[in-house]
Amino acid sequence: MSLLHPNRPSTSQAPHLDHLTPRAAIPGGSFEISGSHLLPVTNDGPQLPSATFGDTTAYFDLVRPNRALLRVPEGAIASDLTLRANGLSSNVLHANIAVPMADELHLVSNPAIDAEGNLFAMISGPRGERTPISIVRIGRDLQARPFARDLLNVTGLAFGPDSYLYASSRAEGTVYRISPEGDHISTFAEGMGVATGIAFDRDGNLFVGDRSGTIFKVGPYGSHNPGEVFVFATLEPSVAAYHLAFRNDGILLVTAPSTSSNQPIYAIEPNGDTTIFYEGLGRPQGLALDDLGNVYVAASLRGRRGIIRITPDGADAELFIAGNDLVGLCFLDDGCATLATGSTLYHLDLGITGRSLV
Repeated sequence: MSLLHPNRPSTSQAPHLDHLTPRAAIPGGSFEISGSHLLPVTNDGPQLPSATFGDTTAYFDLVRPNRALLRVPEGAIASDLTLRANGLSSNVLHANIAVPMADELHLVSNPAIDAEGNLFAMISGPRGERTPISIVRIGRDLQARPFARDLLNVTGLAFGPDSYLYASSRAEGTVYRISPEGDHISTFAEGMGVATGIAFDRDGNLFVGDRSGTIFKVGPYGSHNPGEVFVFATLEPSVAAYHLAFRNDGILLVTAPSTSSNQPIYAIEPNGDTTIFYEGLGRPQGLALDDLGNVYVAASLRGRRGIIRITPDGADAELFIAGNDLVGLCFLDDGCATLATGSTLYHLDLGITGRSLV
C-alpha cells in the first residue's frame, strides 16, 4: 500500500506479465501466464484478479502469485491480454487466438488444401449413416460450399499428384477419387477394412491406414495397375483411426489413437520397417509438418491438449497451440493454419510455411 494513502495499493504491486505459453490457443484452450503479483494479497487476503482479451472477459482455471492458467472464452480474438487487481492494471501481452471459419461439420481428421488454396473438410457422420453433404469446399472468401455428396463416413482426405481429391470411407473400406469440380466420383481402391487416414508419397503411391492394424499401399492412378492394394506395414489396432503424413526423407509418420496416455508416433521406412519417432502422447491424431521438418500433431502432452510441436529429430516436444477438442490441422499457403475440432474449423496466423504434401 502507499505510505501517503495506506488503503491504496502501491503501483509496484500491480500484476506484471512476463510471457504467455503456448504460442496460440483456440477458444476453450488455456494460456499459461508467468509473471509476478498475479494474486495480490491485501489485508483482506488474496484478491482474485480480473482478465480481458481486448474487451472480452476471461476466467481463470488457476491463479498463483507467479503463475496462472487463463481460459480463452468464446468470441475472443487475437488481442492484448490485461490483468487487473486492486485497481491496478498489468502491462499487456499479445495473445494469438484462432477464429472460427466454418462450423456444423463432423471432422475426424485433417482438412486438405488444393493448389489454389481452397480448403476441403468432411462431414463424416455417425458410422453407417450418410449425410446429405459429405465434403465441403471453403474458398478464399471463407464461404463453405457443398463439394461432394452421398459418400458414407468420409474419414481421411488427401490430394493426389493428379489434383484429384481422394477420400476414405471407414464404413466401406474404400477410397474414392473425386474430380477437381466435384462432379465425378469414382472408386479408386476397396477392400481395406476400416479405412481411415490417407497420404501420398512422392511417387504418387497412396497409403491407407486400416483401424484394425494394417497400413496399405495402393498403386498410383495412371500406373499399369492403378488401385492395386498391397500390405505395407502392420501396427497395433487403433480405437479410432490412423493418421498419416510423409516426411521429406520418405519416412511415413503414423498415429493410432488408443486409450493409453503414453502413445507413440510411428516412423515407417520405405521398406516397411517400423520404429518409434516419439513417445509420450495422449490420443495422438492428425499430423502435419512444416518446411523445417518440425512435426505437429493433435494430442495431449503432460496433461494438456492441443497441437504438439515435435522437433525433426523427435528429441523435444512442446504444447504449441492449446485446444481441448482438436483432431487435426493443415498449413495454408500464407503462413496461416487451419485447425480442426470435432465440429469447427479455425483460422490462425502462425507465420509458418507447411511442407508440400504432393
